[in-house]
Amino acid sequence: MLRPNRCSFAITAIFLIAVILFESGCATTSYSPSQTYNSELEYLKSLHQAGPITDPQLVVFLMQQFMNANQQHAAIAFFESLLQKHGTQLSPEQTGLYLSALGVLRASYANEVPLLSRIAWVNKTIEILEQARTLTKNEDFLVRWMIGVVYAQLPDRFNKAEAALTDLKWCVDNIAKAPHDGWLREPYYHLAVLYNRTKDQQQAQAYLQLSGHDGFNKPITLTTPYAVNATKGFTFYPKRLREIVPGKIFNLSGFEFTEYYFIVSKDGKELISIDAGTRPDGAQAAYEFLRHRFPNLPPLTTVFVTHSHWDHIGGHRYFHDLSPHVKFYARDNYRQELEIVAPGTRGFGYFFGSDYKNDFVSDFKPDITVSKRTDITVGGTRFALIPVPGGETVDGLFVHVPEHDTLFVGDFIMPYLGAPFVEEGDLPGLFAAIDVVVSLNAKHLLHGHEPLTRIWSTGSMLAKLKLHLEWLYLETLKATKNGISRAAIHHQNLMPPFIHQNPEVHFPFLAMRENVINRIYDQNVGYWQSDLQGMDHLSQEEFGLLLTHYLARSEQQLVSATEHMLESGDHALAASTTTWALTQYPSSAKLKELRKRAFLKHKEKYQEFNPFKFIIYSESIQHGTPQLQHTLPNKGMEADAP
Repeated sequence: MLRPNRCSFAITAIFLIAVILFESGCATTSYSPSQTYNSELEYLKSLHQAGPITDPQLVVFLMQQFMNANQQHAAIAFFESLLQKHGTQLSPEQTGLYLSALGVLRASYANEVPLLSRIAWVNKTIEILEQARTLTKNEDFLVRWMIGVVYAQLPDRFNKAEAALTDLKWCVDNIAKAPHDGWLREPYYHLAVLYNRTKDQQQAQAYLQLSGHDGFNKPITLTTPYAVNATKGFTFYPKRLREIVPGKIFNLSGFEFTEYYFIVSKDGKELISIDAGTRPDGAQAAYEFLRHRFPNLPPLTTVFVTHSHWDHIGGHRYFHDLSPHVKFYARDNYRQELEIVAPGTRGFGYFFGSDYKNDFVSDFKPDITVSKRTDITVGGTRFALIPVPGGETVDGLFVHVPEHDTLFVGDFIMPYLGAPFVEEGDLPGLFAAIDVVVSLNAKHLLHGHEPLTRIWSTGSMLAKLKLHLEWLYLETLKATKNGISRAAIHHQNLMPPFIHQNPEVHFPFLAMRENVINRIYDQNVGYWQSDLQGMDHLSQEEFGLLLTHYLARSEQQLVSATEHMLESGDHALAASTTTWALTQYPSSAKLKELRKRAFLKHKEKYQEFNPFKFIIYSESIQHGTPQLQHTLPNKGMEADAP
């Protein structure tokens, strides 16, 4: 059966920890509701209660958040109520999607059903899943994904192994129907498990390698293509080359943290790059792979820099080394941003990997700077360089290519209002930048990272999102002026009253909400806060003393309390408690294991909403995620890199 998953959210007041430690002296096997506030879950519940959801991912995300929170029983009742409430408004496809999610929840809860009723429970679950298959005409990727994953884990007595193979292989063959390639991980993994069960080790190992997992004991469910390790850092996507405009605009993903874009000039004599990547070796790998696939491309002559963050200028040395004639263009205030980022990522090594050096950016100096809209012609192709006032950085520069109806926007909009580990980001400036995007209305809106291009995809969507963010901005300012604490603001589940009429912004708003609130709060509240946060500063060791000296918790008591937190889905509490406890019991293998479990569940929870948290949690426990592999046929627009 599917393993129960659990979730968490940010830690509240310290006294809550004391209460939990005193009242839960031993582990429990019963499943209790999450005791800390789950912002993502509450947001998704509110959306679904308001009316039918058109984005199928949001149905699956709701299911996943319930499971991560270890709230399967509540989730079953919730999904049943949605089907009853919205039944007449749902299309057959929507009904099938809700039913398949309900089936997954029932399957994951089956072990909690009394033994004598369990077989009937599973048979009913199979009936629900087959009804979902019929309603969607066996053509919906997410439905067949869920059915295949459930059937692959059923005991042999239910005779669903062959059906699982069929569904999972269909998912592999129809990945183009999925939201993104990350949905391949589970089909590949479960195909490996099924073949391992039949002793076909060759097939089992082949699928296991494709999944990106290194064994048959994967600790969490992954639905993203993200990969991260200590040496090479983080990539959003497997290595891939796409022709955005055939023969003219090329996009390379997965060579490192950022995307690479190359443009062939109108006269075919010059190659232009948008940004310079994160590391010289990444820039070299992307450039050489492009030239290997297209050996007749002209030499690189020009680089337009959208902003001076680490991951957009770190490979500039390699491009400079290609030819002394390569010219770099950037904003005239690039130095202001460089002074912010040049000191480095402040210990967050898993972003760019140990191969990254801070001096990759410290000596960056453009050849030509612009302070206002400037038209540049390179090899017959006109580029409009458009400074924008804000968003992520102070030196944002859009690159518009009217000939190809393409706009390169860098990272002006992200889940984060500025990098989380530096003080930057300007929300009114973001609004002004969105206005520029909307006014240009480019066919191809290309961002600095693959998920940004996929999620923040059109000017019309951004125009609607702007209205929602303006509302959030005003509500957050009002809350801060009224002395409401940061945590309390998050617990308000702030959602514009008109969000339900704008389904295309449901996911983008969710991805941004937490971080936008945090940045606005930081920019408008001093370092002393009304709930006494910031007035005194305690180390991890001092919190450890709270647990062991003042609360008199033994190692075993802390282990038991943490196990209870994990069973309750309170992963944030578990992560902090074990971190503090390990300062007092540094040799405790059990506490280390529990800490790892807590952070793994963090990774699982935030993988679709907050990739930076995914990176930080990976680094906290030194846990890498191997790269997803895939064998998609070349459709003319994309090709896999080795």
